[in-house]
Amino acid sequence: MRVIVWLVEGTWPACVDAVRAHAPGDAEVVLLHVSGPDVPAVAHGAFAGLLGRRSQDPGDRLEALGDTSATALLDAAAERLGRPCLREERSGRVEREVVAAAEGAGLLVLARDGDRSRLGPKSLGPAVRFAVDHAPCPVLLVWPEPAPRLDTIPPPPPHHHP
Repeated sequence: MRVIVWLVEGTWPACVDAVRAHAPGDAEVVLLHVSGPDVPAVAHGAFAGLLGRRSQDPGDRLEALGDTSATALLDAAAERLGRPCLREERSGRVEREVVAAAEGAGLLVLARDGDRSRLGPKSLGPAVRFAVDHAPCPVLLVWPEPAPRLDTIPPPPPHHHP
């Protein structure tokens, strides 16, 4: 079984811990980090607008910083996992890259990324919602911290009679 673990700053430890607790010992674990193209692209565009200026393109520096950060995150996750694993770095539209990486996998592990102060649909941000809706394999969705109490569930809507 191939297990894809989507690592995101701030929530990755919960995903790694879930793999340690729930993935079979003989599973092939892939630690996945996806960098969105947004920040470097904005910097490249801003630099291109500064015609006549002589300096280094700040987008190149942001890409290098992102690569260093991704490597450090993958290293920390591999150490926490404590077993052999593969590391995969992708860039592009994050939610689509995660779904593509999960092709042929037996499990995708990811963490809630929205409003985690209470239970409900808003506890999933757009990227996680997309991955949950489109994953080509089973999904293990984890809370990055203890789950809220059940009394945080909003009351049901009032009944409407036609």
